[in-house]
Amino acid sequence: MIPTISARRRFADLSEQEILALAISSEEDDARIYRHYAERLRGEYPASAAVFEGMAAEEDGHRQRLIDLHVQRFGTVIPLLRREHVAGGLARGPVWLKETMGLEAIRAEARGMERRAAEFYLRAAGRVADAATRRLLGDLAAAEAGHVQIAEGLETQHLGEGAKAEEDGAARRQFILTWVQPGLAGLMDGSVSTLAPIFATAFATQNTWTTFLVGLAASVGAGISMGFTEAAHDDGVISGRGSPWKRGLASGVMTALGGLGHALPYLIPEFWTATTLAMLVVFVELWAIAWIQNRYMETPFLRAALQVVLGGALVFAAGVLIGGG
Repeated sequence: MIPTISARRRFADLSEQEILALAISSEEDDARIYRHYAERLRGEYPASAAVFEGMAAEEDGHRQRLIDLHVQRFGTVIPLLRREHVAGGLARGPVWLKETMGLEAIRAEARGMERRAAEFYLRAAGRVADAATRRLLGDLAAAEAGHVQIAEGLETQHLGEGAKAEEDGAARRQFILTWVQPGLAGLMDGSVSTLAPIFATAFATQNTWTTFLVGLAASVGAGISMGFTEAAHDDGVISGRGSPWKRGLASGVMTALGGLGHALPYLIPEFWTATTLAMLVVFVELWAIAWIQNRYMETPFLRAALQVVLGGALVFAAGVLIGGG
């Protein structure tokens, strides 16, 4: 039997040289992450891209100071030690690979990166005996903790109030175009269009299981149809509405959920209990649609509520009349 060798070292077992090597690789990784964010943002948010370029340059400076100290104390050969090689060290998931991260999410992740880096340097400083190394690690901890102020300074330099507000507004508009609008259209379609077949079946058969199956089929079918329609009819290049697959996903999922909301109560065997609960779910769905319209589309709440309630009531009445006829 071949013995296995653990691929990870405990942070508490690292030597001072290995702590320095880990810090060097971490600074290099952070700089690359910031440059990745800068490249991602450059097309739509050039001012924010400049901020992240500046933060990457800060990390490059930290890395060089650590390398100089390593050369002075241990020589030019730096051990290959990275975050994923150490248990209990500076762990960080590859969130920068997420294609759905928006501008504010990237900014929040950068703030979290600096906070975790400061905590790492404080822990590392507590484990070394050399005065110069402890001083440098303490300085780096303070620098990482102060990067929020550095980032704010870079934002002031590259963004200014007008540019920041413009970029924030553009990010919000893109979020609405890519996620909210297709999702809202799907929720409205799923909630309203399935009312007639579900309640028609319910009052025609008074069989809750049959009603549930019809509602499930209508909801899933509508979700698939809406998702593919949204993804196929506009590639987002000319309209600027974003990835067709993101929009299709938002539309399809919300359409299916809108219908399933008032189909699921029919898993209850007692007809009038299921029907009463389904009606309450419909009320919640219509209220949610009006709230989303008011919150993101700036539609006055009363007008939005009147529109969705009127439309929902007409479809519901049609279903009841057809099913009860």
